[in-house]
Amino acid sequence: MINKVKRFFAPDKHIEKLPEEKVNPIYKKYRWNILESTFLGYAMFYLVRNNLATVAKDIEGALHYDHNMIGNILAISAIAYGLGKFLMGALSDRSNPRKFMAFGLLLTAIINFSFGNISNYYIHLSLWALNGFVQGMGWPPCGRSIGHWYSIKERGSVFAIWNVSHNIGGGIAGILAAYAASHFSWQWAFYFPAIIALIGSLYLFFRLKDTPQSLGLPAIEEFKNDYPENINENKEKELTTRELFVDHILKNKFLWLFAIANFFVYIVRYSMLDWGPTFLRETKGASLEGGGLAILILEFGGIPSTILMGWLSDKYGGRRGMISLLCMFPIFGAFLGIYMNPPGNLWIDMTLLAVIGFFIYPPVMLLGVSALDLTSKKAVGTAAGFVGLFGYIGRTVQAKGFGWMSEHYGKLYGVTAGWNTVIFAILASTVIAIILLSFTWNVRPKA
Repeated sequence: MINKVKRFFAPDKHIEKLPEEKVNPIYKKYRWNILESTFLGYAMFYLVRNNLATVAKDIEGALHYDHNMIGNILAISAIAYGLGKFLMGALSDRSNPRKFMAFGLLLTAIINFSFGNISNYYIHLSLWALNGFVQGMGWPPCGRSIGHWYSIKERGSVFAIWNVSHNIGGGIAGILAAYAASHFSWQWAFYFPAIIALIGSLYLFFRLKDTPQSLGLPAIEEFKNDYPENINENKEKELTTRELFVDHILKNKFLWLFAIANFFVYIVRYSMLDWGPTFLRETKGASLEGGGLAILILEFGGIPSTILMGWLSDKYGGRRGMISLLCMFPIFGAFLGIYMNPPGNLWIDMTLLAVIGFFIYPPVMLLGVSALDLTSKKAVGTAAGFVGLFGYIGRTVQAKGFGWMSEHYGKLYGVTAGWNTVIFAILASTVIAIILLSFTWNVRPKA
């Protein structure tokens, strides 16, 4: 049985090269197919992952959960996703992304249907943990695909465009969940995205492709002539487990630095994605739809900046850390503004969320690209999973920690004071991220 599964997910074998005159048009066609299918496919992963936060308060009311219980669900999902992204990253480096990614989206759709049909806290906790783990099948095959079809000199710009899928999917997830819950019930915040994900899994299975060599095309280095001095090296050999984890990950000191910085960047990123709707509804007078709109504003705010900063990072020699560092300063100012803004001025909070979204998503994208820059393209899924693991440990800490803070200090000193404690923790995390990223100022892609 295990061997059958391995054979099913195994990468497609290299085939004989096509005639030279056919290479250029076919390469261009499939490069677009890869970017399109991974973009849309990963956006759909977000629909069945970022839907819970928008309806968290409604679930609390319907099932008598509290902030701490919701925080537990978010936290266990986050750590499961971090582990899943790391472990699935290693598997994806040896798998066919077409089958791997499609199967992951199918599984997460089934889990969402199940979540909406259950009203038990411990089963919800287990299902959302499983959902987090299965979600780890989304990013790694995208990294593997783009790493094989786009060269290192294009990587910042291409990943910047692709990374918008996070914002599209994440933003639509909030609005879709709010619409479904307000017109039907909180359960439909899980049913609607699951239906879309089922369709998306079929789309990925038929649209996504494996490596260029599996289609009779040359390796991307040869096609783009990016590494002429290394063209005779065997860059297409699959790595052993030791080479993957020890040589390319654990011994890479800069990868560790980016990973630890990512821990704090993700605390900042997910603070408002996980708790923003509840925070705004409890302290600023926002409605259910307003909470969903906040997620949309936060996510869509990152679309133009992600593309711009990705291009800038290429322009400045792949200095992803430098660009990420500069983005953290206005984020600090925006969170300070949210803290100082009194209730009744919701439009100011929404504007500041747009500022946060504009500046937080470039570091999120660039730290992931840095993982690719600092290792072999045969280890991109593992490297990205390693950096992502630290990010989602950060998300776990904030999900559990902020849920506890708001609940504990809210009972002691009032709801607003509880949430102010959370804002202070976000500001502290931003400062630590700035300090860590300052050490990456001159780090460039591995030669």
